[in-house]
Amino acid sequence: MVTFEASMQFSIRHAALLLATLPLSLPAQLVVVLNSGDEMISLIDQKTRKETKRFRIGKEPHHLLATPDDKFLIVANAASNELVFLDRNSGEIKKRVRDIADPYQIGFSPDGKYFVSCSLRLHRVDIYSGTDFKLLKRLPAAKTPSHLAYDKSSSFVFITLQDTNELMAIDLKTQKEVWRMPVGALPSGIWMTPDDKHLLIGIMGRDYVEVIDWRTRKQVKKIVTGKGAHNFISAGDGRHVYQSNRVDAVITKIDQDSLTVVDRYVAPGGPDCMELSADKKELWFTSRFARKVSVLDLASKKVIQQIAVGKSPHGIYLAAHGPRQSFR
Repeated sequence: MVTFEASMQFSIRHAALLLATLPLSLPAQLVVVLNSGDEMISLIDQKTRKETKRFRIGKEPHHLLATPDDKFLIVANAASNELVFLDRNSGEIKKRVRDIADPYQIGFSPDGKYFVSCSLRLHRVDIYSGTDFKLLKRLPAAKTPSHLAYDKSSSFVFITLQDTNELMAIDLKTQKEVWRMPVGALPSGIWMTPDDKHLLIGIMGRDYVEVIDWRTRKQVKKIVTGKGAHNFISAGDGRHVYQSNRVDAVITKIDQDSLTVVDRYVAPGGPDCMELSADKKELWFTSRFARKVSVLDLASKKVIQQIAVGKSPHGIYLAAHGPRQSFR
């Protein structure tokens, strides 16, 4: 005869085995948004698409990126002259690196040896060690150095100069400027194609992306995309790149082999920085003029949700993001 105690013990063991076979619940997928106009940072749950927290981070947080080991997320506070390191999964502040003068756009070289900061307000480019952020060189870059891109070998960094309508090339080994060339009005975002051959430059003062053969320093083509051509993010397939156009409120998809626009998406509110979801089904972008983050369903080509955040949202990061750019 089975006693009551034995029956209870069996039930408990059976329940424990059943629970062990169930899939573990996944942690919240973090989205980090920099509200550059009000010194705040917004944390969003990617699954529920709801803001979970908003807190003060520092003056003028514009851009952010993960460390090469992917352990931390670095927020560049331009007017606070500092870098803030966040836990990339929770958004918790871990440390601050002071005395980084006016870090607007930032980036590690592909080999991880260098960390370059565009000091837009101070009209210069600062080159740091990529391991300990020791200042190696400070170069004048008048006027208004904006965005940056590297070549495959980490030999050069290329900088767009917004207010002189130029492209600047710096030799990272000698840490000297090697050339400048004229480009279109208000050059902004810059992107190296996977074949390491062309630079794509968002010409914010016009309606096109300028294609530059950086080795010969010649313009190859103008890809008409939309007014206020601005920034880029990989489409995660090694061939295409998404590109935002603030004024016309559209995002285009560019084939980096044929250098043509192959798709176009309505993107309200002044689309700026973008992030691709890990499954490559959604493109998240900051609607800078609307104080929102927008979620674009790529299959239907429709914005399926907008999330209210702070003033002038700029940089955005998804912990569960799509593949980054890779060189062929």
